[in-house]
Amino acid sequence: MGEEEIEQRVPLPNRQSGEMMAIVEQHMGGGRLRIICEDGKTRLARIPGKIRKRKWIKTGDLLIIKPWDFQEEKADVVYRYTPTQVANLARRNLIPESLSGFL
Repeated sequence: MGEEEIEQRVPLPNRQSGEMMAIVEQHMGGGRLRIICEDGKTRLARIPGKIRKRKWIKTGDLLIIKPWDFQEEKADVVYRYTPTQVANLARRNLIPESLSGFL
């Protein structure tokens, strides 16, 4: 298994559907997080049950989020990157400049 095959498995935000990267700033309790998004806004994100049950999300984690259509200051967590995937993205310069200072 070559390195190229492994790198393709890292999901990227689907920009057409409005997804973007964000970093966890603070846990709010009740499956909610305060996040800093790549557009510079701070939002309140909700962790859906399927992610909440399978992955622990910590302060400082890199996420893919999807802002709500009707409330721009809220979002849903779509995916959490592992530290290995974050290193991989950083090496390939795929992490937005606005977030690289927080990692």
